[in-house]
Amino acid sequence: MNLLSSFKSFIKSQNLFSPKDRLLLAVSGGVDSVVLCQLCKQAGYDFVIAHCNFQLRGEESNGDAAFVEALAKKYEVAFFIQKFDTEKYAEQNKLSIQVAARELRYNWFAELLDVKPAASKVEDQNSPRPGRLLLLTAHHADDNIETILMNFFKGSGINGLKGILPKQHHIIRPLLFAAKEDILSFAKENDLTFREDSSNSSNKYTRNYFRNQLIPGLEKVFPQVKENLANNANRFRDIHIIYQAAISQAKQKLLTIEGNEVHIPVLKLLNTEALITVLYEIIKEFGFTAHQTEDVQKLLYSESGKYVESGSYRILRNRKWLIIAPLNNSEANSIIIKDKDAEIIFPAGKLILSKAGKPGKIEMEATIAQMDAKDIVFPLLLRKWKKGDYFYPLGMPKKKKLSRFFTDIKCSLIQKENAWVIESNKKIIWVVGKRIDDRFKIKPSSTHSIRFVLLPAQ
Repeated sequence: MNLLSSFKSFIKSQNLFSPKDRLLLAVSGGVDSVVLCQLCKQAGYDFVIAHCNFQLRGEESNGDAAFVEALAKKYEVAFFIQKFDTEKYAEQNKLSIQVAARELRYNWFAELLDVKPAASKVEDQNSPRPGRLLLLTAHHADDNIETILMNFFKGSGINGLKGILPKQHHIIRPLLFAAKEDILSFAKENDLTFREDSSNSSNKYTRNYFRNQLIPGLEKVFPQVKENLANNANRFRDIHIIYQAAISQAKQKLLTIEGNEVHIPVLKLLNTEALITVLYEIIKEFGFTAHQTEDVQKLLYSESGKYVESGSYRILRNRKWLIIAPLNNSEANSIIIKDKDAEIIFPAGKLILSKAGKPGKIEMEATIAQMDAKDIVFPLLLRKWKKGDYFYPLGMPKKKKLSRFFTDIKCSLIQKENAWVIESNKKIIWVVGKRIDDRFKIKPSSTHSIRFVLLPAQ
């Protein structure tokens, strides 16, 4: 296998980048990234080198950094290095070392590239040339095979089976076509030196177990297993494209956006093919896990009021609908309205306050409240309703608890939770957007009025 010609062909066939693009190579010092540097040099691409020192292997890590710096001098390209306290970051964020290292390096790479339109740090230190700024990593076919198997056993579905993509936004993997043995052969043929990572021989990391134990064991039974999985990776990527198109079409048919809520008709969802899969693809966007899919499915057969929560969203069964809405635990629960205030912004929307004489006509919209000014004492209190609240609904001589009022007008649980009231002198004058209190209505004797208009949140 001529690795250089295959390298060029893969870049062209996958439309990964052009000779005009500036390339930031993520180089660890291992054979894969060293070969990537050499291939880019032989192909005539313009590149710089970045190295992460995760400080996980003591002097060995420092030795890797010195080696990569020397490599940058050899190719006469700019060199960028960053040290990370990976163990501290992992502990603070409750992450595994592998996940912590991944977050740290990709966050730093994004800073280097400055993926926003402004000039990047890389661009600042090198002769300017037109073209995009792209990150190249040295992931190869064996890495992809390991990833697919790991995702399969984790149960990540079709999304995980597509494996590592050759291009994701500004990240390019131009060695995905190459097997590890081809990379090692190229390094030997070109007399390339590289660093050996001692942690690669340890099976305490999941990937190393797959690399060192599981896949060699599979090869004893299926000698062509790596080749077969590499071929399947291409098929899985195509399947994923078709799958995503089908999911998108299903969402368009099922989802209705109502403000910050998503409404799904239960009957239509029940008649959807591949119900569990479609349901998971809908709810995962709101922080729900695959394990919660069954609980959400049960809502399709439950009575109104039942719900399932993720960390930030709730899915509620409300009559013939499932309603997905954000949890509002962090919102301020009360706001003081002073006499001079004309506009009040709060989590449920915007209130416009105005004062006038007696209105010639009473407006009937639920989002407009007109009340007798002489009965209202400022400051007013705009707050979330609470258990035990009551008022005298317009047209009724007796008081009613808000909990019962909401039930009577068929409010969903989410609508109840998001309900606000306005108080004057410890009396509720308006259940915002629903009903004013009968005691504060415009009367024949009224001479002045106060008018509130509720506008939707921006």
